[in-house]
Amino acid sequence: MATLLQSRNLSVSINRNAKDVYSFVSVPENFPRWASGLGKSLKKVNGEWIAETPEGPVKVRFTERNEFGILDHWVSPKPGVQIYIPMRVIANGSGCELIFTLFRLPDMSDEQFVADAEWVMRDLTSLKILLEAS
Repeated sequence: MATLLQSRNLSVSINRNAKDVYSFVSVPENFPRWASGLGKSLKKVNGEWIAETPEGPVKVRFTERNEFGILDHWVSPKPGVQIYIPMRVIANGSGCELIFTLFRLPDMSDEQFVADAEWVMRDLTSLKILLEAS
């Protein structure tokens, strides 16, 4: 039987055109400017994206650019472990919504899940501030 993970959809409204937001967020090199959860650097090494985190290097795989606003990515903190992170940009009038689905990992406590959600919201808010200022 399949396991159903608890999830939370976290979102932020951004006063920028959805295509502009997608164009910025879909570039992996821009992630360190707003996604502190992926560390302070993200570089392509031997064809793979590697984030330098306090816990060491982490592999990240990104969805290919597309016209649907899909920004899904997969984080591999160690061999054999892959965390799926669905993300979407959808139009909202002249601005947009950025929606991030956070899954609760099997070994995650209630406190860790809440802390993870708070971290994601800080990162999404940082992205909103960055994009609305430019």
